[in-house]
Amino acid sequence: MQMQDIPFGVTDWSAVPVTEHPGVTGVAHWRTQNFGGIRVRMVEYSPGYLADHWCSKGHILLVLDGQLDTELEDGRTFTLLPGQSYQVADHAEAHRSSTASGAKLFIVD
Repeated sequence: MQMQDIPFGVTDWSAVPVTEHPGVTGVAHWRTQNFGGIRVRMVEYSPGYLADHWCSKGHILLVLDGQLDTELEDGRTFTLLPGQSYQVADHAEAHRSSTASGAKLFIVD
């Protein structure tokens, strides 16, 4: 990831429009900003959310609130709590997210 030509700025996430993304169950609400080729998101998963796809995009993801369960396509699972993060490169290991109780995330990809 190259961070170039991005002037200093402040983001008021509460003012960023929300887009809705249904899962197999539940829904994700994204607030998205793009800085050059870098996408930065504040994401909230509803209780009972299960992603509708296996994702192969790389991310750096930080759990701000709630509990996030991440399953890798090879069967490994990870549970992240507030203050925990994961990172994965593009096309490295397909993964999908779910949460029983809901989660709020900060994601850079």
